[in-house]
Amino acid sequence: MKKHIDCNFQRTIVLVLGLLFFLPTQVFSQIALERHSNEVYHYLARMAQKGIISFDDIILPLSKNKIKNELDSVQSKSALLTEVEKSELLFYSKEFSENKFEKKLTFQRGSFSLSLNPLVTINRFNRKGKSFMQTSGGVQFYGNASSKIGFQFSFLDYTEKGQGIQFVRNRLIDGSSAGIISYDTFNRKRINYAEIRTSISYQFKKGQLSIGQDYLNFGYGENGRIVLGDKAPTYPFIRWDYQLLKGIKFNFIHSWLQSGLVDSSRSYTIPGGGFGGIREVDISKYMAIHSLDFTIKKGLVFTLGESMIYNDKLNVGYFIPIMFFKAFDNYSNRGSIVKGSNGQFFLQLNARNQLPKTHFYASLLVDEIKISKILDKKAARNQLGYTVGGSITDLGVSYLTAGAEYTRIRPFVYSNFLPAQNYSSSGYSIGDWMGNNSDRIILFLKYTPIPKLKLLARYQQIRKGGLGTIDQQYNQQPQPDFLFDFQTTQKDIFLQAKYEWLHRFCFNVTYNRYSKSATFSSAGFTFGL
Repeated sequence: MKKHIDCNFQRTIVLVLGLLFFLPTQVFSQIALERHSNEVYHYLARMAQKGIISFDDIILPLSKNKIKNELDSVQSKSALLTEVEKSELLFYSKEFSENKFEKKLTFQRGSFSLSLNPLVTINRFNRKGKSFMQTSGGVQFYGNASSKIGFQFSFLDYTEKGQGIQFVRNRLIDGSSAGIISYDTFNRKRINYAEIRTSISYQFKKGQLSIGQDYLNFGYGENGRIVLGDKAPTYPFIRWDYQLLKGIKFNFIHSWLQSGLVDSSRSYTIPGGGFGGIREVDISKYMAIHSLDFTIKKGLVFTLGESMIYNDKLNVGYFIPIMFFKAFDNYSNRGSIVKGSNGQFFLQLNARNQLPKTHFYASLLVDEIKISKILDKKAARNQLGYTVGGSITDLGVSYLTAGAEYTRIRPFVYSNFLPAQNYSSSGYSIGDWMGNNSDRIILFLKYTPIPKLKLLARYQQIRKGGLGTIDQQYNQQPQPDFLFDFQTTQKDIFLQAKYEWLHRFCFNVTYNRYSKSATFSSAGFTFGL
């Protein structure tokens, strides 16, 4: 069956690809984006936490070339590393070596290179004597089209069979796994879905321009992120990162989201009346986001940004990277709330090694606020969410990290009176997966006793209130209290052991214990991710 593709998006792809060839060039290698969940990101983040390097990972994913350069920086200070850290550095450096593609099918001719490898995952999940298998197979390739253009493509087709699937997919505490779009919507014992990640990137002296479909992460968090998280299935985007000045970096992203809502005005009758007689067309949905990172000193970065969710049709104003989106929304919609879009502002503070071997961070997302009424209990509309957290590494034992984090999302954050302008895609939040009117506290320990073996112990408590109504969100004074219409409290203990035996060949075992003594465990391996 052919899938409908937004014609505006097709034209935008052609435009961006055309522009790639006219930008200034410089030779770089491995320009393709690396998967956001690769363990190498955690290794480099820890090196930054110890003050060995400065690592810019506020927005993920990063290019393989960027990762290689950071590994080279660590190598230049290898005298400061422990034996375990040196062993892992050698392991990751081989994976991201400029001229070495281990255990992959590789073709290279001139400035063109292509590396191909299979993707396989097998995991078994168990709960109360019921179990199901999750298997997947696919392919990944990446390389350089020229000295200035890199590409990557990854496709995985998943199948889950057995008892207990719905528990895994429906439980509230599910921030560790990405959302899915299932093909088998009426079968409770079988789910089939796919994951696709692909991009074409152009790297130049002061930045990178990419167009693709992938997970996008913004900021920091142990099991969720306020601004951009990886719960929603991948979605298409254009991304531009640019180093304006020393210590000042600019980022712009425009994304094509899935509203999941039918546009009745654009839907039409199918000739012959097949499949119900109506060709359904979804409401188009988009997001524009831009931010500035200010490096105050080594390891201390402050970020200021703005985002806008809009729908119905593409608007060229949101393709202007330095546009003030909120002011443009007022201009283009003449200040009418029923014509307007859903805007947010956000702040991020990232402090690494300001105290030895520590990482402190704070994120704030402002969905709606009345500054003049901020202290007025009756008229205040303080619809915001925030995360504060921190950790310390080498806590008495080398490679032992302990940390804590608290997240609070006040009522009605991420929500809009137009469902097509909610802060979501494919039915999943693109911010923190908990949603609004909730909070979460996390305590965790991470330990690497031998190279490539990652141990994690985490305690998590989540409180969740109701979603409320549109009338409560826009008209009620005072606004409903935090955790109004209380729904549930859930607690869980999460244990995980993960070992990367060979490059991208990982074994993993997990154990969860939830409220009311419910337990859940899994074991398996992944290859190629």
